[in-house]
Amino acid sequence: MIRYQLICDKGHVFDGWFFGAAGFDRQKAAGQLECPGCGSTGVDKALMAPAVPAKGKPKGEAKAPRPDKGQPVFRADPKQAEIKAALRKLREHVVSNADYVGDRFAEEARKIHYNESESRGIYGEASAEDARALRDEGIEFHPLPILPEDHN
Repeated sequence: MIRYQLICDKGHVFDGWFFGAAGFDRQKAAGQLECPGCGSTGVDKALMAPAVPAKGKPKGEAKAPRPDKGQPVFRADPKQAEIKAALRKLREHVVSNADYVGDRFAEEARKIHYNESESRGIYGEASAEDARALRDEGIEFHPLPILPEDHN
């Protein structure tokens, strides 16, 4: 087992336990690493000092508990589960009450905004460029929350 201090692209620092360096590399390549603070999958190893045993103590005397194979261990904020549940509920509401328009989202949003199509709730995909253009045109939209299971 090896413990790494990890950091996400938003600056949150946490620990992860892996079965060797290759375990970390495999999980990173598969997109399985996630920040417990914000859910970001932009996770890398942070710089950390080596663990040096105190003088007189045999190496390996105080061993940490072993997590399930390949699963990082970290302490998440208890409110995180509540937040994720609320985001799931929001997403389920949108999916149940709006029309999925796929990659035609920007086109459909414009038609609705300019009264060329019936007013209704829609959801779908838009490129960053399309989202900027919609914003610049004053067309209101909101991204659906990205949930941890979206990365599996």
